[in-house]
Amino acid sequence: MRIKLPSKDTAGVVTSFYLISHTNNHDELDFEFLGNREGKPYTLQTNVFANGIGDREQRIQLWFDPTANFHEYSILWNSHQIVFFVDEVPIRVYKNKSHRGVGYPTQSMQSEATIWNGETWATENGSAKINWSNSPFTAQFQGFTIEGCPFSNYSLNCNSTNFWWNSKQFWKLTYAQEKSYKDRRKYMTYDYCKDTNRFQTIPPECTK
Repeated sequence: MRIKLPSKDTAGVVTSFYLISHTNNHDELDFEFLGNREGKPYTLQTNVFANGIGDREQRIQLWFDPTANFHEYSILWNSHQIVFFVDEVPIRVYKNKSHRGVGYPTQSMQSEATIWNGETWATENGSAKINWSNSPFTAQFQGFTIEGCPFSNYSLNCNSTNFWWNSKQFWKLTYAQEKSYKDRRKYMTYDYCKDTNRFQTIPPECTK
């Protein structure tokens, strides 16, 4: 999806693009753009839910102004890894560690996009409230494309290597992607794996 985020003062305004299963114990993959005071960097939060369990947030500050132009946000999801991309640059990798008892998304999901009021938490831990005099807040979406295993065809093996995204070259990042990924880690402002206040024991997916 190509997205252009709302301009002006957007503190407390959350724009999101995500995949979700809409089941009782749902799977979900999130891009959440946390608005900010005008002139301050935009924060992008990603999250992964598996079998109804989330709390796997990571945040990075975008290295460009996402309100000035459209940028591309995409997800690669197969049985080996989930990769979040910004303009084809990987910013997050979530490996399948189900062999350790870690939840991994496996359910059929649909894509959605929303804009909503997150002023209780999204900007400066909720201290920066929405300035409603700047409303309406408008996000623009274009160029949506999807390639996936058709939900309507239950006889299809969705892990088949006949689908390009399941071929071995997509089981891990390429050398060039790994380098770009490490370069972008310097923009990270929060990683749940390092939050000892929330997690006295490091979540098992956070260890190598």
